[in-house]
Amino acid sequence: MRTTLPVIIAFLSGFIMVVTFFFDADGTMLGATRQQLLVWVTIIGGFTLLLGVISITRVNYRAVVTRQKGWIYNLLTLVSVFIMLIPSVLPRSWSPLFGDDRGSIYDWFFTYLSIPMMSTMFAMLAFYIASAAYRAFRARNAQATLLLVTASLVMLWRVPIGEALLRQISDAIPVWLNTYVMNGFNLAVQRGIIIGAALGAASMSLRIMLGIERTYMGRG
Repeated sequence: MRTTLPVIIAFLSGFIMVVTFFFDADGTMLGATRQQLLVWVTIIGGFTLLLGVISITRVNYRAVVTRQKGWIYNLLTLVSVFIMLIPSVLPRSWSPLFGDDRGSIYDWFFTYLSIPMMSTMFAMLAFYIASAAYRAFRARNAQATLLLVTASLVMLWRVPIGEALLRQISDAIPVWLNTYVMNGFNLAVQRGIIIGAALGAASMSLRIMLGIERTYMGRG
């Protein structure tokens, strides 16, 4: 029963969502059931966030108490979580510092700490991307040479000074890059990736609905 009931729920929920997506079910029992399922998904999503906070608290608290290596970072994680969480859920009527509006504690930490740290993280990723590009763009064979030439032209075309240099050679180069490379080959590859990902998602959804895939229940 512990495995049968989740499979039945997954199958019925998936079946209702698929049918109501492809067919007009407004005003029918299936349509009402679909709306109810969407409400349940929102509620369950809220509980998963709560579960995530509890899990983060337990893991980091245990690391701080046992003084594991790097425990100071676990302590900073705990302090950051609760500094952002507690003031944001308290009513703004109690104090202008509560809630998530402008001027609140949550807004201050988000604007002056979270956003700069995220910008720093993505800026650091640029160096790793440049390193990976250097290793990938070595002209070892015909395919790598084609990748190197195409990527170099696209990168030059994406910056104003590069586009100006390309136009000094020929005005047709930027037009060719936009028409054939970006809107031709690149778009075709993107569509292929999206179609492949959609087929993979549909296949996994079908495996879950039929009870073949059961890893979401904590077992294979």
